[in-house]
Amino acid sequence: MSIPKIILDCERIKYPNTGLYHFCIHLGLSLQQFSDAQKESIYLYLNNADRHLFSADSKFIHQHLIHKFLLPNTSSYRIWHSTHQLSQYFPRLSKTKIVLTIHDLNFLYDTSKSLAKKKSILQKIQSRIDRADEIVSISQFTLSQVQSHLQLRDKSCRVIHNGCNIEPMPTLNRPLGAPPTSFLYTIGTIAEKKNFHVLPSLLVNNDWRLVVSGITQSTSYYEKIITAAQQQGVADRLIFTGPVSENDKQWYMKHCNAFVFPSVAEGFGLPVIEAMYFGKPVILSKHTALPEIGGAQAYYFDSFDPSSMQEVLQKSLRHYAEKDNHNDIVARANQFSWKNAAMQYLEVYRTLY
Repeated sequence: MSIPKIILDCERIKYPNTGLYHFCIHLGLSLQQFSDAQKESIYLYLNNADRHLFSADSKFIHQHLIHKFLLPNTSSYRIWHSTHQLSQYFPRLSKTKIVLTIHDLNFLYDTSKSLAKKKSILQKIQSRIDRADEIVSISQFTLSQVQSHLQLRDKSCRVIHNGCNIEPMPTLNRPLGAPPTSFLYTIGTIAEKKNFHVLPSLLVNNDWRLVVSGITQSTSYYEKIITAAQQQGVADRLIFTGPVSENDKQWYMKHCNAFVFPSVAEGFGLPVIEAMYFGKPVILSKHTALPEIGGAQAYYFDSFDPSSMQEVLQKSLRHYAEKDNHNDIVARANQFSWKNAAMQYLEVYRTLY
């Protein structure tokens, strides 16, 4: 009997500085490392320009734009793992088994999208669920959203958490322009759902800086953050770095006084466990999947009222200093590993052989 061949859709690697980029790379590498050559063979579906991200002896299938309309023949492959709920590369007609990972339904919180648009997106996801043989969500919260807004129809489904992306570097070089004094740090796409405009209020009545890293998806929202800082009189202590290297991200996380993440739309929240990896106090919103990921080792904003947020920041830092819970926070981060994720996905695959 031939060894089952599995295709991992890594097409989204072409979008760096995104959660899906890291998901595809880390899961792909871990599947290669922990799969059993006697039980399965892992093939990576991605553009040739991104092959350098994996070892030269990796098995690849070249992704091409024409595949949006006509996929290559997948009949010799046992499983196609669709790594995103809206991937445009999806074998609809073949007998290949489908594993579908659903990351979030964040579009439901997007006020710029009409009800008709949201309904259309839900229908697209539903069509993929109907074709899939196994559904995986990256958090219990995401699964609950899927169960509320879509029809699983007795499909097998489970939660597999993401891993922590941090790979320790031997030395970390101070980024150019890093603040010389105490600072708060956050990272993520500059977009409305990240809710970063509430953060400048944390700089009132202190001399700290706020460092914000990430690509700008919405110019208008970028300006909204600046306007909020101006209204609080702290615009001169707001620092945008744009997208950052791995060195710079790790340096900021290691040296910040606290990591702050007030997002209102997260399927998981990878930056949270990255900051916790360094034992930092993380202060999060209570929305979506963040309490599930941060657990009891994170602190939470009760509301986004400026005075309330300032009080939570002060209490959180005081508790962190008094309890010295650095090790407990690191232990929480270590619960999330790509090895664990890969082993669980391999279990899913093997139920379909």
